[in-house]
Amino acid sequence: MTAFRSSDPLTRRRLSNFRANRRGYWSFWAFLVLFLVTLPAELIANDKPLLVRYDGGLYAPFLVAYPETAFDGDFETEADYRDPFVQDLIAGKDGWIVWPLIPYSYRTINYDLPTPAPSPPTAENWLGTDDQGRDVAARLIYGFRISVLFGLALTLASSVIGIAAGAVQGYYGGWIDLLAQRALEVWGGVPVLYILIILASVIIPSFWTLLGLMVLFSWTALVGLVRAEFLRTRNFDYVRAARALGVTDRVIMARHVLPNAMVSTLTFLPFILNGSVTTLTALDFLGFGLPPGSPSLGELLNQGRNNLQAPWLGFSGFVVVAAMLSLLTFIGEAVRDAFDPRKMPS
Repeated sequence: MTAFRSSDPLTRRRLSNFRANRRGYWSFWAFLVLFLVTLPAELIANDKPLLVRYDGGLYAPFLVAYPETAFDGDFETEADYRDPFVQDLIAGKDGWIVWPLIPYSYRTINYDLPTPAPSPPTAENWLGTDDQGRDVAARLIYGFRISVLFGLALTLASSVIGIAAGAVQGYYGGWIDLLAQRALEVWGGVPVLYILIILASVIIPSFWTLLGLMVLFSWTALVGLVRAEFLRTRNFDYVRAARALGVTDRVIMARHVLPNAMVSTLTFLPFILNGSVTTLTALDFLGFGLPPGSPSLGELLNQGRNNLQAPWLGFSGFVVVAAMLSLLTFIGEAVRDAFDPRKMPS
């Protein structure tokens, strides 16, 4: 594992090669900033205030659901802070309200639009509203977050399964490798998109069920690469020596062979993440992805297709998706250059 220590000369050289790819280096920082900004989306776009001062007390409505009676209202249900009546109640006790930058959540419907939905951009709705009167900017922020989190979860889960399967095949070889390869050929011939559409139409979609369905078909991406690395490394002298000393196969695979396989595997992870986000966007666009009402970039693109008179819908969704995928592609190219053996010190 010394190949990944920051003090190792090889690691320093890889970091230097990564920085040398200026496009990928700055794409990494741009993507990281966008992800960190959208991660606390509730602090940026929310229909609930960040902080309320009322009768000398402080309240955090975006964290806790306070009933209207907490502000001397009439109902036991959660207070609607956009209601002028509730706002007057708070102001009447020398109170004040701190709103997020965008006072709309991804599901908030604006009933005071100047034109019928979809409404064009205004000072209140910066990127307009969709065909249900929901703020496009808020849905883009939440949609970016859920797309990245879904892609990361899918990449992590499928990579763990794929690496484990490829390691077992490559290390043991023989009939295990032969039978597993035939099974992979059969599994790889399954029309993934059609199966996902059929299953999504039968099972009620959710974040986790959709993630589980996609893991079933995406784990094969790294099997071939890891298998080849284990086939190449398993007969090295240090592996034979460890086996002769009585070291268990599991320890040999984890400590001595896997680090070599991870070098080439890491170069594929940004591209796998890119493919995961693309698949989710495509399923949402077709209507077989996340549940209706979820902040989805694909659903926004579908609205843009169905509402050609509202170009801000398709344009906003396209810009966000294109920027996200471009940044991930550039990052993948920089990672590939960092681990390129032709750029390694001899």
